[in-house]
Amino acid sequence: MSSPRPSFLCPSSMLLLLLLVCSVFLVSAGNFYQDFDITWGDGRGKILNGGQMLTLSLDKASGSGFKSNKEYLYGKIDMQLKLVPGNSAGTVTAYYLSSQGPTWDEIDFEFLGNVSGQPYTLHTNVFTQGKGNREQQFHLWFDPTKDFHTYSILWNAKHIIFFVDGITIRVFRNMEGIGIPFPKNQPMRIYSSLWNADDWATQGGRVKTDWNNAPFVASYRNFNANACVWSSRGSSSCGSKSLESVSDNNSWMNYEPDSNNRKWLRWVRKNYMVYDYCADASRFPQGFPTECKRL
Repeated sequence: MSSPRPSFLCPSSMLLLLLLVCSVFLVSAGNFYQDFDITWGDGRGKILNGGQMLTLSLDKASGSGFKSNKEYLYGKIDMQLKLVPGNSAGTVTAYYLSSQGPTWDEIDFEFLGNVSGQPYTLHTNVFTQGKGNREQQFHLWFDPTKDFHTYSILWNAKHIIFFVDGITIRVFRNMEGIGIPFPKNQPMRIYSSLWNADDWATQGGRVKTDWNNAPFVASYRNFNANACVWSSRGSSSCGSKSLESVSDNNSWMNYEPDSNNRKWLRWVRKNYMVYDYCADASRFPQGFPTECKRL
């Protein structure tokens, strides 16, 4: 799929609607001391402001990362990120849900850095039972290094939906009926990391990390999880509630994309999608994956 002209500006006909949507998309703040554990980086990950902010840094010696203390089986996860500014070529800021084991499930946001003045690439993927290769990539309609923006994953029994500032950018539907596995049995933790991937991240690895710009820093705030927490006893905090009987506070459980979501999805795909595995005929000479017929 050909790339649209890189731009951080919305088409003028959509700008007012976009501002209205962003203005009402608010999240409540969690506490990083309580909710997360910095798992690697030898001090390069830091929790600040009494637990209201977390930063990860990368230098030539190491990157850094964290994971959630809780596991979730379905939910809506929000996080505000401000990405590495300036020349971020070669760096990857990953923010994702994942289970463990050889047949893991995973739902990915990955932000691929670029040289100064060129847009980040937002890389998304969905793994089911250890199989991924479902990449969709986007440029953004704003500069994600200038301010915090909200990146959300909604995961229920019917859909996985990716949002940016409340705008739907991708929908992966439950297609078990045609033999496509869907994440539904394995609880997942939230993970994030900032690391060097200059062998592939920027222009296919042609542009390398410039360590003169280190340390590279990404910032996080306003984490919110409206989700079913999985206990060590193997049970969910949502109990045996059916999808039809949950309260309004758990409306994500019944969430279905409506006409407004589909309108924004079409807008994003038309103006900002730069890669879709379901449009890459050279990659699948024997025919596209089965789910591509239903997306």
